[in-house]
Amino acid sequence: MRGLIRLSFVFPAIVAGIGAGVLALWPIGEVEPASFPSGDAERGAYLARASGCVSCHTNSAAKGLALAGGAPLDTPFGTFVPPNITPHREAGIGRWTVQDFAKAVRQGVSPDGDPYYPVFTYSFYAGFTDQDIADLWEAFRTVPAVGDAAPPHDVGFPFSFRSGLKLWRAAYLDTPDTDALMGTSSPWNRGRQLVEGAAHCAACHTGRTLAGGLDDGARFAGNDSLPGGSKAPPILSDVLLAKGWGVANLAYALQSGILPNGDAFGGSMAEVVAEGTSFLSDADREAIATYLLDPEGTGDIPAPAPTPIETPMAGMDHSQMDMGNGN
Repeated sequence: MRGLIRLSFVFPAIVAGIGAGVLALWPIGEVEPASFPSGDAERGAYLARASGCVSCHTNSAAKGLALAGGAPLDTPFGTFVPPNITPHREAGIGRWTVQDFAKAVRQGVSPDGDPYYPVFTYSFYAGFTDQDIADLWEAFRTVPAVGDAAPPHDVGFPFSFRSGLKLWRAAYLDTPDTDALMGTSSPWNRGRQLVEGAAHCAACHTGRTLAGGLDDGARFAGNDSLPGGSKAPPILSDVLLAKGWGVANLAYALQSGILPNGDAFGGSMAEVVAEGTSFLSDADREAIATYLLDPEGTGDIPAPAPTPIETPMAGMDHSQMDMGNGN
């Protein structure tokens, strides 16, 4: 009898150990190209702004140095800290190769072969071309190296078991739909590329499942459970139109942070504008607005409702949870 009792405790532990071992040995990621084209630092800096790299990996509130590590993100799974991605050889990514960088950005896999936590929005960057990667890499190499490593994540078991993230990847990792569609305008296609890819708007404006994956049934419907209890409003086309948004005033808000009623974005959405969308070209901001207001690509955007934007929308805090961090 005692033997059976012991077995009832030992057997599950053995099974769990075997499962953990299998997960640890499960290979992820694909081999990146042996060579990349020459990068352009100016183009890379532009893409880094569009992708939220600067706003996430820089702790502006604490007057932190550029890309030296971002503000902690409190989530139900633990506290995540965007790492130092300056070219410092110890504290940053100075020892990486461009292949390491590409695998991290496009696949969410570290140089050691470990999966990154999904707070790093690598799934949205999966469509980046080799030229995009080369440009980003060249831009990051021009940033002054910072010798202070960001604090480690504070994540408890079982989420601290990195290999378990391989199951999450199998369930939720999808490549974004950013390819151009025939029969739609160039601005619409560019907006689709930015919204669904680099700018990763769904990361904050879409609700999540209990496992932290995006809820496909609530795309762009808003998220009331962002880190720290903050919220992101819905950005569905009918909601935006009903609140008085049109292409012109939405594009202007992405440049200035100013709403049509004279109020301003609050919380981290203000930071996203200040550190990201305000650096985009007028054409790209208009493209984002065009896609959000016409997600089906019909080419027919109704006139917005004549009512002013509601003031409470300005104060909503769009968390930086998924603005591009990991490790």
